[in-house]
Amino acid sequence: MNYSIIRYILGWVLLFESGFMAMPCVVGAIYQEKSGFSFLITALACLVVGFLLTRWKPKNMVYFAREGFVIVALSWIVMSAFGAVPFVLTGEIPNFVDAMFETISGFTTTGASILTDVEALSHASLFWRSFTHWIGGMGVLVFLLAVLPLTGGYNMHLMKAESPGPSVGKLVPKVRDTAKILYIIYFVMTIIEIIFLLFAKMPLFDALTTSFGTAGTGGFGIKNSSIGDYSVAIQVIVTVFMILFGVNFNAYYILLLGKNKKNVFKMEEVRWYLGIILVCILIIAFNIKSIFGSFGVAFQQSSFQVASIITTTGFSTADFDVWPQLSRTILVVIMFIGACAGSTGGGIKVSRVIILLKTVKQEMGYFIHPRSVKVIKMDDKAIEKDTVRSVSAFMVTYVIIFGFSMFILAFDNLDMVTNFTSIAATLNNIGPGLELVGPTGNFSVFSPLAKCVLIFDMLAGRLELYPLLLLFTPSVWKKN
Repeated sequence: MNYSIIRYILGWVLLFESGFMAMPCVVGAIYQEKSGFSFLITALACLVVGFLLTRWKPKNMVYFAREGFVIVALSWIVMSAFGAVPFVLTGEIPNFVDAMFETISGFTTTGASILTDVEALSHASLFWRSFTHWIGGMGVLVFLLAVLPLTGGYNMHLMKAESPGPSVGKLVPKVRDTAKILYIIYFVMTIIEIIFLLFAKMPLFDALTTSFGTAGTGGFGIKNSSIGDYSVAIQVIVTVFMILFGVNFNAYYILLLGKNKKNVFKMEEVRWYLGIILVCILIIAFNIKSIFGSFGVAFQQSSFQVASIITTTGFSTADFDVWPQLSRTILVVIMFIGACAGSTGGGIKVSRVIILLKTVKQEMGYFIHPRSVKVIKMDDKAIEKDTVRSVSAFMVTYVIIFGFSMFILAFDNLDMVTNFTSIAATLNNIGPGLELVGPTGNFSVFSPLAKCVLIFDMLAGRLELYPLLLLFTPSVWKKN
């Protein structure tokens, strides 16, 4: 293990976080809030610690998969720990476990909250909550790779550990250039949404925070009603952008810079993703028509909630916990499916679902034709056996973590639906669940131990399970 490179990159993460925290400081100054000083103090602390950790450049700059995954996991934990400090200093979230829950929920783009009154927070804190979504959506390490020239190691391991999906590839030969392209697309799409929301007469502060939440598919709202109090036009804009941010960013690269733009329409994962959304919207719209009085309103509400849940954004415009059982069941199912790989969305990912279904079909074929040789394909390309194996291993690990979490949460003696959907909401980085953790509820009902388990689930879900689990593997920490 190359400890010096871990220390060095963690230092740079804190330096970047100090820069990120300057923004809520400015917001606090604009609104003349004392809370801005809490962010300033924390930003200075990040700056000092980051400076000390990066003062001595490692003699050995080489790092491999082991270091890469450890760096990513520790970066998110350290970044969240410092990010939680301002909430404690302001007194708005005095309990550090609760502050960590809220911050990790922000950075992992989960959107689950322990707050009972969001509107009681200062503008600086509201801005920071939403901005953590934007930082965590594409990933702080991807941002670091885009602006910091790290050489001598395998930078791809950092991107693979932080980017969602069963496989991550380079858009261009250099990893740094790939990271830049991803962030440029991410930044431009965020700006476009802000402009659209402003044209829809949304206040600037609301447009910024809502766009941060949409881009990162996070879901922290600045109102207790989430997006419910805004106009239908604003809700439609947010719906469209939630779906767009759930698309594999490779598709946007092909559309903008690719030679053969028709390949976008051949992307099997994107077709499945859009198809699932359309089918779910139509079924739920017909199912809730009687609640809203007309199919048009039902379609709009169904579209928003389906887009919010499958992209794991977590915004809400209605209390879907009171919808018919069929609609609630569909929403729970798409909680697990999630968005596309290579997007800012969470969940198991559409590509994994496709590979699993094709694997099942292949196994069934072997029972009929035992000697047949069949290759699983996606986008007319053969999927490597290592990818199929990793998807299967991921699902086994996922089920084990889910089951263990259910066991621990059972000690809180809450109902099964609350426990089940709270784990689904955190492990898939969605936000709201059903019953006590539904759109009108929150996660404050859980004990500190249960919150720690859910914190682990949020981090594990965002980092695709393994980087976080590797921290608890003794062999990983052995010196080279």
